[in-house]
Amino acid sequence: MNRIISKLILYGTMPQDSILVQLGDICREARTGNFDRDELVTRVYQQVKRILITATDYGFDDNLWHNYLTYLLITDENPFSITCEKTGAKDGSVNQFAKNDFKAFMDLFHYDFSPLQSALGVDCFSVLSDYKAIGKPELMYNQNVSEKVRALSKKLGAARDENEFFLHVTNFYRDYGVGMFGLNKAFRIIGGDGKGDITFQAINNMDKVMLTDLIGYEIQKKKLIANTRAFVEGRKANNVLLFGDSGTGKSTSVKAIVNQFYEQGLRMIEIYKHQFKDLSNVIAKIKNRNYKFIIYMDDLSFEEFEVEYKFLKAVIEGGVETKPENILIYATSNRRHLIKENWRDRNDMEFSEGMHRSDTMEEKLSLVSRFGVTISYSKPTPKEYYEIAIGLARRAGITMPDEEIKAEANKWELSHGGISGRTAQQFVNYLLGEG
Repeated sequence: MNRIISKLILYGTMPQDSILVQLGDICREARTGNFDRDELVTRVYQQVKRILITATDYGFDDNLWHNYLTYLLITDENPFSITCEKTGAKDGSVNQFAKNDFKAFMDLFHYDFSPLQSALGVDCFSVLSDYKAIGKPELMYNQNVSEKVRALSKKLGAARDENEFFLHVTNFYRDYGVGMFGLNKAFRIIGGDGKGDITFQAINNMDKVMLTDLIGYEIQKKKLIANTRAFVEGRKANNVLLFGDSGTGKSTSVKAIVNQFYEQGLRMIEIYKHQFKDLSNVIAKIKNRNYKFIIYMDDLSFEEFEVEYKFLKAVIEGGVETKPENILIYATSNRRHLIKENWRDRNDMEFSEGMHRSDTMEEKLSLVSRFGVTISYSKPTPKEYYEIAIGLARRAGITMPDEEIKAEANKWELSHGGISGRTAQQFVNYLLGEG
């Protein structure tokens, strides 16, 4: 196996502790005939366990060895794979190097583990090649990734030569992308804040909600769709601020728009207020990727003493460097102006530093003008609230008469936070729980 791995050029940069490299070392030692059997069996089982953990994390099934190799291929961000993401293969000499690597991967796909199993008296690889996974709840793994890996794995396992293998892999890169951005819809950032480099962490189980699931707010949804469609199609689009009452569907709308345009290359990065100082680093890491990114800020607001809004303004305005065209900022807020105003802000008395309070207020309020599209989500009227409650109840399979739903929904909102879409959903959840 080490001989095969050594042939890899584009895909050959793997950590020494990776499963593939470790198995290569084990196979090499087993071929020498001079080894400690118990020690080598232990090492084999360690790598098999790692394969099983990966399979559990991603819901793999059938041939776990093929699934693992496929996962390596679609998560390896090298110059070739990144060039192919969302565009597919292009003519160039690099394709010859890629086909060389894919020929080696074909050998790995069909690697004969039987000599190793005979030498060590184990049969674990036979089990991995025909594995029957235990069914697990979808929330335990990323079904979106799992389905894609398993489908591609079957195609690669049946490929007749490296040319067909090349076609399957590059078509995957074209359709879905490569690495974590290719496989996942949404991310949060970890690190930064003076504590080292930032990294992206996939949000594996983002709500599968669609805009059609949000009852009402048709004008708001149309504005959001129009702006986002222009963005993913490469036309001019604006940053968006969704503001209004709590529980009206602002955050749901943003999640739904990502779900709607995921196949067209839209991704979301969620960032919190305390991370705004890392915004420039985030943008630097994604500006050259072939995806469209929404940097999402939920429940955005600033108190008088907070200055993080300055980082946000700097990024939106671009500073010396223009904000990349593959990035927009979508924010939700309960405040129309994002920043809390005080009466003393309105008083045009001078600070001790010689600044006018009205200048400070203007600086704060100017942040909103950086969002080219502002969409208002107001609290529903009682009639709209009842329509939402009835609509959600019908979707949930509740057959209670409309008038009874209205009466019960009215009782519910009086003691559960007032009229909103969220209150209606909580009411329907209550009905479902009652059976």
